[in-house]
Amino acid sequence: MMGIDELVGAIAALQRRDLEAWIAEALVQPRTEPGGAVFSEADCARVRLICTLHYDLDVESGSLPIVLSLLDQLHESRARLASLGRAVAAQDSAVREAVLAALSVRRAD
Repeated sequence: MMGIDELVGAIAALQRRDLEAWIAEALVQPRTEPGGAVFSEADCARVRLICTLHYDLDVESGSLPIVLSLLDQLHESRARLASLGRAVAAQDSAVREAVLAALSVRRAD
């Protein structure tokens, strides 16, 4: 967990005014505590991602919410797919084989 000043100091390109704007736009949602905003590891990773998109890849501020939404959807889809894979793997061999066979048929379509 780290505060705004620590996060700005930890990421060379990060400008405090940009971070404050991203918080205001809810692109990153740190926890609010009496001393100010506190960023979890996941929040810090998201800020680093936003910095890469904005500073390195020149994604415009107006496009950031769209790009982040799409990335969030992709992340959620991957998590659901991993969960589905674990659920299938936990089934008996007949069920696993039936699922794999059904997937093979779908690929051929």
